[in-house]
Amino acid sequence: MAPATTLKRRTQAPNPLSLPLKDNHEDYSNTYCEECGSGDAANQLLLCDKCDRGFHLFCLRPILVSVPKGSWFCPSCSNHKKLKKFPLVQTKIIDFFRIQRSSESIQKLCGDNRKRRKRVGSLVVSKKKRKLLPFNPSEDPNRRLQQMASLATAMVGTGTEFSNELTYMPGMARRSANRAVLEQGGMQVLSREDTETLKLCKNMMERGEWPPLFVVFDSQEGFTVEADRFIKDLTIITEYTGDVDYLKNREHDDGDSMMTLLSAANHSQSLVICPDKRGNIARFISGINNHTMEGKKKQNLKCVRFNVNGECRALLIASRDIVKGERLYYNYNGYEHEYPTQHFI
Repeated sequence: MAPATTLKRRTQAPNPLSLPLKDNHEDYSNTYCEECGSGDAANQLLLCDKCDRGFHLFCLRPILVSVPKGSWFCPSCSNHKKLKKFPLVQTKIIDFFRIQRSSESIQKLCGDNRKRRKRVGSLVVSKKKRKLLPFNPSEDPNRRLQQMASLATAMVGTGTEFSNELTYMPGMARRSANRAVLEQGGMQVLSREDTETLKLCKNMMERGEWPPLFVVFDSQEGFTVEADRFIKDLTIITEYTGDVDYLKNREHDDGDSMMTLLSAANHSQSLVICPDKRGNIARFISGINNHTMEGKKKQNLKCVRFNVNGECRALLIASRDIVKGERLYYNYNGYEHEYPTQHFI
């Protein structure tokens, strides 16, 4: 199931706060939702800062998971225009994602992919050994450009800069704070073989060999991600990236898609990944509604945090075979069960 917007936070922070009245001197007890006509669930009614009309968070399309911080305008008052597709011009896409190779080299990657994948065959092992697999890019270079363009469209629409690494910004947590030894109960160490597989995936993307994923816009879920070709169980989908910050700094933040990075025994040392300014496709992958069996059946990814060379890293990995056209979903709460997902699709 997926949040009906890109607001898909998953941390150990308190649940989103109930919406306060816009003004203590005003009475909104007679406010009704413009979509369903009901005044029930008053703490879920969001008031437009321009027209004062009410809308349930779960009646909006896309659905809002939590109350936005700052001003909010309803669809009629926001004059929201449909996002235009990112210009499908090869040079612009290459520049957007900082692809290292020239456009001529990218056109040759199809043949290079097959040769290289044969050489690294030792990485592709049976599920019994639980080794991770590198993603398998689409053979058609034009299709890969379209996949990159779909992500670029979503990132431009949300004002996000592409980054395929964890970033450490001034005023937030330093890289030295990301120490896997601080994880409460310890953290699984990524094996040497799996570390090489992760490195291989990163190198492929830097050369323009893109994961077979397509970002689409759904009227209920907002931006979400679909498989653009068959993906085998245990394939690395992506690393969860963004700015690293202390959880204590973000407990009342409405930044979208925050992810737990380090759950430390000392709460003040816990870290989260915040992809609201910098991030990658992980930000747009949706979570399931783990309150329903139907929602749980949709899960085809798992989010796993590993110790990689002493640092915490979060990976999204296929938990079963995924067919082309299937949307990607993972359990947003993981084992913590602290984030409300009942409004997820």
